[in-house]
Amino acid sequence: MKENTKAGTLYLCSTPIGNLEDMTLRAVRILKEAAVIAAEDTRHTRKLLSHFDIHTPLVSYHEHNKAERGPELIAQLAAGENIAVVSDAGMPGISDPGTDLVMLALEAGVPVVPVPGANAAVTALVASGLSTAQFTFLGFLPKTAKKRRELLNQFVNHPYTLVLYESPHRLIATLGELAEIFGDRQAVAARELTKKFEEFVRGTLNTLIAHFRQTQPRGEFTLIVAGPLTGEATIPAAPAVSQGLSPAQAVAYLIGTGVNKKDAIRQVASERGIPKREVYQSVIYETD
Repeated sequence: MKENTKAGTLYLCSTPIGNLEDMTLRAVRILKEAAVIAAEDTRHTRKLLSHFDIHTPLVSYHEHNKAERGPELIAQLAAGENIAVVSDAGMPGISDPGTDLVMLALEAGVPVVPVPGANAAVTALVASGLSTAQFTFLGFLPKTAKKRRELLNQFVNHPYTLVLYESPHRLIATLGELAEIFGDRQAVAARELTKKFEEFVRGTLNTLIAHFRQTQPRGEFTLIVAGPLTGEATIPAAPAVSQGLSPAQAVAYLIGTGVNKKDAIRQVASERGIPKREVYQSVIYETD
């Protein structure tokens, strides 16, 4: 009997980010037909497989065992077995170790086939109301303050919409860092995407901070941050603006930091959630 030396295929199967109805028919078929499923969290994935009556064997493949498990999976693929890889939710290879397995597979000459489906970044972006013409995905920001700031400073004058992920316990701190580095831009916080309590909180970075100080953040978040307006330099954050100053005093404070009058009025109006005309009239009244 002639030995079959043809390599198997590595399938990257997207899974629902919340609503199980977003599972594609193709993904269900591939998961049923694969020799094994490599999962980020086997306990989490086992529940998904049970829902769709899938009985394919599971193995763990995650950040902490990828160095050992990756070569084992490549050996199975090289022997002709088809393997499906899934993340806890969404598309494998986006902010998870699936990328490393893809690189190993390609180096070994193993075919890699994407099976697309739900993705939190794109789902949040298209419903954000911000520009989708060009965007940049930052994923999860670095854990250390120094590296976060180094990364964010690279995008201060980046003209495109930014998309990033954040956990609920880090949300307010991250929004604060974004506001400090970028100024008070338009932004959207999306949570519980595709689930019963899906929510989009739209406003500016500072209004989002105010909102989540009053409402405890729950669930995993996708943040969408607008690029600077055309021809507009990023306005530096001014914490003192919201520390008991009148609108006119806040405008004067910003002007004193080098912001031009028009931009200062716009920022104060945005931070306070009041019309620009009201801020402008306040400035005129107090300087007459």
